[in-house]
Amino acid sequence: MRKKLIFLVFVAMVTTSWAAPPPAPQGQGSYVVGPGDVLEISVWKEEALTKSAIVLPDGAIHFPLVGEIHAAGKTVNEIRDSIKEKIKTFVPDPVLSVEVKQVNSMIIFVLGRVNNPGKFVVNANTNVLQGIAMAGGLNPFAKRNDIKIIRQGGGKGGEKTQYFIFRYDDVADGDRLEKNIWLERGDIILVP
Repeated sequence: MRKKLIFLVFVAMVTTSWAAPPPAPQGQGSYVVGPGDVLEISVWKEEALTKSAIVLPDGAIHFPLVGEIHAAGKTVNEIRDSIKEKIKTFVPDPVLSVEVKQVNSMIIFVLGRVNNPGKFVVNANTNVLQGIAMAGGLNPFAKRNDIKIIRQGGGKGGEKTQYFIFRYDDVADGDRLEKNIWLERGDIILVP
């Protein structure tokens, strides 16, 4: 039993290199901001225009002189350009920087027969095995080969809700590693 547990932990750690390649590394400029993220916004040589802003549940942030700006669903570069355009009337030729100081919107949910079900904030590319490991692993009553990943639609492509079947034993044995997909914001791992 202990050898199998050690093997499963090893597989969970290594599968990132065996599964489909991860998305290209994202820089600060290509990260898509979501509610709960903390942004640091500053205008060079304007101390009064330097502040942290939390993206509110409705997706908005507030910034001096500009007011409310919709940030959720936009990249850091898009937010910077939006603020820069609006602040030009008050600060000619502004040098503006926007950084993500804290990622809080990359949340996955692991529910059902795992040892520690709940909501988890992820700060790196995470696959299904890693998500299950975050929830303390499967409990003895889990239906290991009938795990579902639910991905909500309504994103930029207007896609519908998607369902993926995950057969834990296959992936743990090194088969069907392509099923160990990368999780996205809001994904639900449901372990019956």
